[in-house]
Amino acid sequence: MRSLLYYIVYFFWYLLSLLPLRVLYLLSDVIFLFVFHVLHYRRRTVWLNVVTSFPEREPEEHKAIERGFYRWFCDYLVETIKLMTMSEEQMKLRIVFKGVEELEKCTNEGQSCAVYLGHYCNWEWITSMPLWIGNDVVCGQLYHPLENPDFDKLFLHIRQRFGAECIPMNESLRRIMYYKREGRPTLVGYIADQTPFWWNIHHWCDFLHHDTAVLSGTERIARKLNQAVFYLDVRRVRRGYYEAEFKLVTREPAQMREFEITDAYFRLLENSIQRAPEFWLWSHDRWKRTHERFDKRFLVIDGKVHERSELK
Repeated sequence: MRSLLYYIVYFFWYLLSLLPLRVLYLLSDVIFLFVFHVLHYRRRTVWLNVVTSFPEREPEEHKAIERGFYRWFCDYLVETIKLMTMSEEQMKLRIVFKGVEELEKCTNEGQSCAVYLGHYCNWEWITSMPLWIGNDVVCGQLYHPLENPDFDKLFLHIRQRFGAECIPMNESLRRIMYYKREGRPTLVGYIADQTPFWWNIHHWCDFLHHDTAVLSGTERIARKLNQAVFYLDVRRVRRGYYEAEFKLVTREPAQMREFEITDAYFRLLENSIQRAPEFWLWSHDRWKRTHERFDKRFLVIDGKVHERSELK
């Protein structure tokens, strides 16, 4: 039954992906009308996130950001559908990577790279990164396996079409260290603006006017393996076209203070969002973990998070 579901979804996804993007964007416009005006998909969450993140802006600006987000999000959906059958040539026209020379300088010297990015613009198209990098570099991205194995298999197929390797989060360090022993430099992308589980909270930072619990695992891996750290600054040039620029944060992560790299990432991401806020994923409940609730429920001992009730 599961295999049948996979092939049914694959078949219809494949057929849709054969449509030209200009046709898919017409479909996106229809989806927007339904999602925004009829379904009201997560409107309360989006509005609250936007208003509290930009308290200095006027209500009309908040409305423009909200509406712009839903239009972009519907475009993101159809662009992800198109990813199944896009050719390498079309992909390289649609998303251009800049600053590759600095990154290749690191890998040519045998240093692996950690690349921070966020849920900003089209992160699915970032999987085309191997088209811009030499074949001797292992390109990959961390991902959280989906609960439904059929959809997980489908997304793995799409995300690995251009040579990027999807690495499950719980295997990240082991897999990267394997390539290190093999003498092969790696370039791994980390979408690090997700909300951590309570027991994974080790740091808080000021992000978009919120006291924000943040993931710090990327920094720990970079320090342990002495990886060069980059931020991928993505811009939407126009509908269906993006630019992604590698910006060096440091080549010596061990020389930076604890959490300094993580803080730098969130400052850079905030700059990207301030520039064009409609292209960030406002529909996820980013600030559902509060510092007050964390302090009431948990205690940090020797760098590990413990629930207070278990310590009694």
